[in-house]
Amino acid sequence: MIRRPLALIATLAVLAVVGCGGDDSDGGGEGPAATAAQAASCAEVAQPDPKPDGGASKPTGKLDPSKTYDVTFATSCGEISIRLDVKGAPNTTASFAKLAEDGFYDNTTFHRIVPGFVIQGGDPTGTGTGGPGYQTIDRPQPDARYVKGVVAMAKAAAEPPGTSGSQFYIVTAPDAGLPADYAIVGEVTAGMDTVVRIEELGSPSEQPVRPVVIEGATVSES
Repeated sequence: MIRRPLALIATLAVLAVVGCGGDDSDGGGEGPAATAAQAASCAEVAQPDPKPDGGASKPTGKLDPSKTYDVTFATSCGEISIRLDVKGAPNTTASFAKLAEDGFYDNTTFHRIVPGFVIQGGDPTGTGTGGPGYQTIDRPQPDARYVKGVVAMAKAAAEPPGTSGSQFYIVTAPDAGLPADYAIVGEVTAGMDTVVRIEELGSPSEQPVRPVVIEGATVSES
């Protein structure tokens, strides 16, 4: 079986967003000088060695819907905190939190960066084809919108709506224009400046111009 990268099927949406140039009102800076400063604030790090594909244990329970859960990624460009949507995606959030707690995301990269659209990570192999070795499903609501700061799970085109492994993306467009096919795991509550810095390291090939590494992840509840 040929493993294909988990890409978002939204070519027209990408062209539309990039063609319009986006809205920089909260993008963390203006003009080439600000862009260069943002990219420079990311640490120069080496590409981590690929980790084994699969091998993670699927969670057997779900998170407590009466509590609030946040996953914080420490990256080479700064921290990103994500508030999990436990009620909207109970299976996805339980998996995402467990993978974070178990160190699955440690020393992995944002392997796909599409300026004006999304930044994508969570693949242990760094190739765009890896995952935890299992899947969960939380079909999103028909009116789901993938707007700036939303964190959702990537999947292959042939997989059912709401299918998730470990690969996730953070929307950087005002509205990515995606169909309601991708499980929404939560939204960024702190660190959009970090997301912007990561986005600035994207390229037309969708490959980062230098490594952006997730150095560690923590889960907090309240």
